[in-house]
Amino acid sequence: MAEDGPHLRPVTATVRRQAGSEMPRQTEPAPERGSGRVQSVERTFELLEAMSDLGGTAGLSQLAARLGLPLPTIHRLVRTLVDLGYVRQQPSREYALGPRLMRLGEHASRLLGTWAMPYLRDLVDEIGESANLAMLDGDHVVYTAQVPGTHSMRMFTEVGRRAQVHCTAVGKAMLALMPREQADVIVRGSAMTPQTSHTIVTLDAFHAELARIRETGYSVDNEEQEIGVRCVAVAVPGRAPRAAFSISGPSPRMTDALIHRAVPLLRRAAEGVAGELDEPGPGSARVG
Repeated sequence: MAEDGPHLRPVTATVRRQAGSEMPRQTEPAPERGSGRVQSVERTFELLEAMSDLGGTAGLSQLAARLGLPLPTIHRLVRTLVDLGYVRQQPSREYALGPRLMRLGEHASRLLGTWAMPYLRDLVDEIGESANLAMLDGDHVVYTAQVPGTHSMRMFTEVGRRAQVHCTAVGKAMLALMPREQADVIVRGSAMTPQTSHTIVTLDAFHAELARIRETGYSVDNEEQEIGVRCVAVAVPGRAPRAAFSISGPSPRMTDALIHRAVPLLRRAAEGVAGELDEPGPGSARVG
């Protein structure tokens, strides 16, 4: 069933957007000397992130090549994660991210939405149109926070709503940060279903669109998801695309001039949240 697009509603509408033998035996892995970090823990999270970067499913040899680790090491890490439910083995003998990660992701996305609210409010104060935060979820995007605009006729996006990645400004902005092969896997998963007559539905045209986004640093949904609605988005920078901020509104108000005025503000918000995401936690070692 096709996903519902964003909707324009009057302000009165109801909104729902949810070590030697003489040494004592150690009871836990020894931290790397001088870093305060535990190598096995670092490798575990690097492995999970590598699986995510590869689309959520990968073979042991792929992971060993990507992480530069011996195959037996990769196998031990993966088997431990399988036993814990964080990774599962597929019939193809490849490994996929497991369902126990979903609970962690749900809590993390809610927290990200909370951290983003001040930035979203600032965007609405400056531009007047609705401001959104979305994250990538497989071959879809999921909206995790929104602050409605100040106009009586404005965009409402329900928090938790999913939308196809190829026809949304937030989706295109995140895909543009990825290696081409990874982006292709994701966009093929969406089947590039046309939502309007403006939706990009061929891979060649989509490659050209992503090249333009990489050059300009922002993406635009020109009525590709819903007729009469335009949206501009900037992805949160980082090693892997994590989220994107956007501003959306009716096409007559979302002029090119407004979009050009919004882009620096969206970049500021994206960089602000990236700084919070990259901030080391309590007890983390800082290198300076």
